[in-house]
Amino acid sequence: MADLSDAQGVAVVGTADNGDARGVAVVVGGASGIGLACRRALDDAGWTTIAADLKPGDDPRDVAVDVRDHDALTQAADRIAAEHGPIGAVVYAAGMARVTPLMEIAPREWELVLGVNLSGGFHTLRACVPHMVPGASLVFISSVDSQSPVPGLAHYSAAKAGIEALVRSAALELGGRGLRVNAVLPGVVRTPLMAPMLARPDVASAFIANTPLGRIAEGDDIAAVVTFLVSDAARWVTGVALPVDGGMSLREHPQLLEA
Repeated sequence: MADLSDAQGVAVVGTADNGDARGVAVVVGGASGIGLACRRALDDAGWTTIAADLKPGDDPRDVAVDVRDHDALTQAADRIAAEHGPIGAVVYAAGMARVTPLMEIAPREWELVLGVNLSGGFHTLRACVPHMVPGASLVFISSVDSQSPVPGLAHYSAAKAGIEALVRSAALELGGRGLRVNAVLPGVVRTPLMAPMLARPDVASAFIANTPLGRIAEGDDIAAVVTFLVSDAARWVTGVALPVDGGMSLREHPQLLEA
């Protein structure tokens, strides 16, 4: 079994520097990987950010929260709204995975992977939406694995397929509030989550060979699209599951399980 665990955690929040009507941005899973890249991209777009994680950073404003804990997320969202005002954007980027053959997945491992990748997204939505303003946006980081199953990632693929179903339902039900909900589907990205797998030269080269644009993505490649989706430029986009994978999903995935 290969462990691709990243931080299970949590949130990045921010307000626009100029105090405009966008309100607060919340990036869940913002201490590392794609979430950290999103945080930095939002900084560049004019947001002041606060990170939260199971292991908060050095900034005294950082908040610790576990995405599997609904009550803790609700309290965090309430506190954010009280201290920073209404929420204008949510990015759910918390994630973890383990490569395990289907019949060897223990119930505890199944619950962990779905808890971080799927239930945490639901908890975040439930906690943040009451504080969101009309015109606000939610973006969930899914994966091309939701639609292209990979041996060894049954629980991860199931969780990502679930988050996309949640996105479609939320877009349908929350549109009346003036809220937009979308999903971004990365392919392979250089993050702490993928570092153990990409350390295997055969896997890294196989991913590159299977990607039409010929490289492995960086977090910034995903963050740029997320920043677009939470902006007013995407004001008429909702319920979308957008692959951002360099064309990788057009071909078969490399094998992650050992022979």
